[in-house]
Amino acid sequence: MNHFYKTMRNFNRFELKYMIDLKQAEEFKKVLQRYMTPDTYGNQDGCYTIANLYYDSPNFRCYWEKENGIKYRRKLRIRHYETGATLTDETPVFVEIKQRVDRVTQKRRSVLAYRDALHLCSDRQIPNHDPVDRDAIKEIFVYLWQYNLVPANIIRYQRQAFTGTVYDPGLRVTFDTDLSFQVAPLHLHEKRTTLPFIPADKVVMEIKVNERIPNWLTEMIAAKNLQLYRISKYCCSIEAAWDLPGMQSRNLISEPSQEVLSSAYSVPVFWNSLQHAEKNN
Repeated sequence: MNHFYKTMRNFNRFELKYMIDLKQAEEFKKVLQRYMTPDTYGNQDGCYTIANLYYDSPNFRCYWEKENGIKYRRKLRIRHYETGATLTDETPVFVEIKQRVDRVTQKRRSVLAYRDALHLCSDRQIPNHDPVDRDAIKEIFVYLWQYNLVPANIIRYQRQAFTGTVYDPGLRVTFDTDLSFQVAPLHLHEKRTTLPFIPADKVVMEIKVNERIPNWLTEMIAAKNLQLYRISKYCCSIEAAWDLPGMQSRNLISEPSQEVLSSAYSVPVFWNSLQHAEKNN
C-alpha cells in the first residue's frame, strides 16, 4: 500500500491560510528549513501532487454553507496522492469528511480501493473495509443519503510540505501551487482537462497545528506582515467553473461506478510535469 495511506484516520487541528506570491514563498521556505523538515511522504523536498474529487448536493449546499459562514459544515471528497503509477480500481485512496466546527478543522477518513470508494460514494453501497474505518464509513454513507451528494468537481495541485520536529509536534506548513479545477469528466483516473482557479504566481500557504503556533513562527509571520486569507479551494473552484459559459445552469449527476471504471485509465499528466520540472532543476 502507498505509504500515504498509513497515516492516522482522524484528527482535529487549527488551520491558518495565507495567499502569498512565489518570491514570498521561497523566502518563507528558507527560514522554515531551520526549524522544520520536508514531509517524508513527498520527494526529497517534501513535494507531492494531490487530486481531490469533491461531492456536493445538486443545489451546491456544501458551497453555500461555506459562503454563508455556517460554523458547523462538512465536505466529502475522494483524495488521491499521485505517485506516477496509473490509478486503477485497486489503487488505495482516502474517502474523507472534512468538517469545520467554528475555528477547528476535523477530518475523518477511511482507506479504500478506488473501486470501493466509487461503490460507496457513487453507488451508495457499503464495501468491505477495515474495521478501524467502520465509524467513518457509516458517517459517509449517511451523509451521502442525507444531502443527496453527487460528484461536483475535481481539484488538483502540487504541494510542498514541512513538518515540525520533536520540539513542535503536530506542526505542518504547506505550500500549494498550480491549483486547477475540472468539471468534466469527473474521473480521477483520466487525463486532466483542468483550468487554473488561482493565478499562477500565487501560493496558498497553510499553517496547521494541533494546539498553538510556536513563537518563532508567529514572529516570522508578523515580520513579513502576512494577513490571514479565508480561502476555500473548493469554493474558489466552483466560482471559477460558474464563470465558464453555460456552467451556471449545469446539473450535478452521479454516474454508476461501473461506467466510471470502464473509461480509459492513463498515467497522470500532472505527475509527469512534476517529474520533468525536477529533472530540469
